[in-house]
Amino acid sequence: MTYKGKKINKIYSSAEGYDLWASHYDKTLSFLDSLEGNALNLALRCVEGKKVLDLGCGTGRGIKHLYDFKAAEVCGVDVSKKMLEIAKKKFKNTEFVLADSEKLPFEDESFDVVTGLFLIVHLGDLRKTFDEAYRVLKNGGVFILSNINQRKPPKLKIYNDEVIIDSFYHMPKHVIEALEASFFEIESDELVYEDGIWINQIIKAVKKA
Repeated sequence: MTYKGKKINKIYSSAEGYDLWASHYDKTLSFLDSLEGNALNLALRCVEGKKVLDLGCGTGRGIKHLYDFKAAEVCGVDVSKKMLEIAKKKFKNTEFVLADSEKLPFEDESFDVVTGLFLIVHLGDLRKTFDEAYRVLKNGGVFILSNINQRKPPKLKIYNDEVIIDSFYHMPKHVIEALEASFFEIESDELVYEDGIWINQIIKAVKKA
């Protein structure tokens, strides 16, 4: 098999790849935080006292931020069983659900806020997840997501092996178009720059009544 012209053994799905990478993931947390700047902190101010669903929660990096901003209740969703096992040990009073963001096992209008940090880089079809986020949000609810500028997936080193997790590049304007097509109203759209190049997009969208 080849990937972007290079021969590799396998490209893993998000569930498979992050199961393999789970025990190494927390070593990257400070790097991931550095890609968000102050834009994420500004967006997360709205979670205080709210019931929040964190899509693609991984080992709980975003959940820590949500509690720092005084979210009342948090539920984490991920497709990786191994990542969730680690998150459960770190946040014992938090609900975690093994599920796909494209088909969420929650009732309509169940949450005040939905977050998706470093999630959509693993989504080929944005609309399916955006439609689900819209469905589970209450009227007036907020969807906060990030869009990392990653044109090709990194090779994740695990001992002597490399893991490549399937990923997708999304131009900022296409993310906004997909959100609007799912009936969200964009409240804020901030690009985080490094050396004159955008490295992340932080979006706050609202489900209008």
